[in-house]
Amino acid sequence: MNLRPVTRQDTAALVPLLEQLGYPTTAQDVDKRLDNWLDDPASRLIGADDDGELIGVAALHVMPLLEYTGKSGRLAALVVDERYRGKGVGQQLVKAVEDQARAAGCIKLEITSSRYRTRTQEFYKLLGYEDVCGRAARFLKSLDD
Repeated sequence: MNLRPVTRQDTAALVPLLEQLGYPTTAQDVDKRLDNWLDDPASRLIGADDDGELIGVAALHVMPLLEYTGKSGRLAALVVDERYRGKGVGQQLVKAVEDQARAAGCIKLEITSSRYRTRTQEFYKLLGYEDVCGRAARFLKSLDD
């Protein structure tokens, strides 16, 4: 397995990965989303590749901070094909995201996870992440009209 940037040629392979993450989609929709990700210098998509097959992806977004000197990274998405889970692929993707975030000047990395994803939350805790929901609120508002 090797890590590499996700490219437009990965569109079809991203569809089942996003479906496994719980977000049914189409190749056409993924292609449109890639327009945003691949053209954004503050965003990176890292793919895990097994002999030419995309088996995982991690999405990193970097943003400047006003309240501190530095930037913050956000692991916006992480998914590993169910056939490869438990084999270290997710750990390698998270490490790659952390390395790229540090290289981009990030002083912290944020990850959110739905509460029903208990295994995922344990995975992040094992990697040294702390659940801070007890001291920080998260607000969300849809901007679709």
